[in-house]
Amino acid sequence: MKPRIYYTKPSITELEVRYATDAATNGWGEKCYEYINRFEAAFKEHLGVEYAIATSSCTGALHMGMAALGVGPGDEVILGDTNWIASAAPVTYLGAKPVFVDVLEDSWCIDPARIEAVITPKTKAILAVHLYGNLCDLDALLLIGEKHGIPVIEDAAEGIGSVYHGNRAGSIGKFGAFSFHGSKTVTTGEGGMFVTNDAELYEHVLTLSNHGRARGQTKQFWPDMVGFKYKMSNIQAALGCAQIERIEELTRRKREILSYYKKGLTGIPGLQMNPEPSDTVNGAWMPTVVMPKDTHITREALQQAFTTENIDARVFFWPLSSLPFLDSHAVNPVSDGLPGRAINLPSYHDITREDMDRVISVLLRLCLQR
Repeated sequence: MKPRIYYTKPSITELEVRYATDAATNGWGEKCYEYINRFEAAFKEHLGVEYAIATSSCTGALHMGMAALGVGPGDEVILGDTNWIASAAPVTYLGAKPVFVDVLEDSWCIDPARIEAVITPKTKAILAVHLYGNLCDLDALLLIGEKHGIPVIEDAAEGIGSVYHGNRAGSIGKFGAFSFHGSKTVTTGEGGMFVTNDAELYEHVLTLSNHGRARGQTKQFWPDMVGFKYKMSNIQAALGCAQIERIEELTRRKREILSYYKKGLTGIPGLQMNPEPSDTVNGAWMPTVVMPKDTHITREALQQAFTTENIDARVFFWPLSSLPFLDSHAVNPVSDGLPGRAINLPSYHDITREDMDRVISVLLRLCLQR
C-alpha cells in the first residue's frame, strides 16, 4: 500500500520544543504569564492591532466578544450558512439566534446582498467568517453595518495569513477572533486570540476573561461581574511564540501548496478553488476544490477515490441551517449545493511535491473518467 497522505499536520521544530520545554520547566509562579504576554504582544504586532487577549479557543474569543457587545437572549446575529458550528455556537450560548444567509458562489463566504433582507430590530451583529482562508467582502459588510448601526465581527479562525486591501484578516471589524487548533497554519495545539482596536471593548473582554475580575481591582479574588475561564496556558503560549516567529515561513508555505494545486488542476474546466481577488492575499489555510456541476462528481465519489489511494480528504462544511437542533428554516441554494461536490485537499506544511502530485492525479483521473 502507498504511504498515507494526511490532510493536516502541524509544523513543529526545535524552536517550539525549546520554548515549550522552558515554559514547562520554568514558567511557574511569577513567570506563569510570561509566554502568554509575549505571545499576545507578538501577535498584535503582526496583525497591526492595539489589543490582543490569548484564549483557550476561537470559540471562547467569539463568546466573550459578543457578550461584551451586549448580545443576549432574543437577539440575532447574521452569518453565512456555509460554516462550522463553532461560529454559530457562541451566539446560542448567549441565548441569541444565529440567522443564516446564503454565500457567494466564488468565495463561499457570506453574500452581502442577502443581508439587509434579514436585518430586524433584534439584529446585534454581522459575523464575517473568512472560510478556508478566503476573504469576506468586508467593504460591503462594513457599509451595511454602518448604515444600520450594527457591528461587523471577524471570525478569522481560518484567516491567518489572509490580507484584505492592505489590512490583515481579523484586524478590520469591531473585533476579530483566531484559532490555533492543531490543524491551523499557526498552532498552539488548542487555543485562540481575541483582538480589537477598541479600548473599551478590550477592557470589558479582559475582565470577562479573568472570571470577571477587573484590571486595577484592589481586592484580591473580588469579581466585578460573572466572567468566563477561557485562558490559554503558558505552555501553549510558548508554542505560539515560536510559531509567530515563523509565521511568514508558515503562511508562505501554505500559499505555495495552494498555488501548486491550482497549477496542477488547470486541466479541469470549471473547477473552483480558493479565490484571490485583486488587492487581497489568500492565506490558503485549506485548499479546496468544488467540482463543476456538469461533471456530476459527488463528494462520495471524491472520498472513495482518495480512500483507494490512501489519501485523507476532508469534506466541505455542511450548511448550518441543515442541522436540526438549530431549528433554522433558511433556504440557501448556494450553501446547499456546495458540500455535495467539494472536498478539502491535504495541505500540511511538509507535504512533498510527489504527494501533491498523487492528490492531483486522483482528481484528474476521476474527471477524465467522466
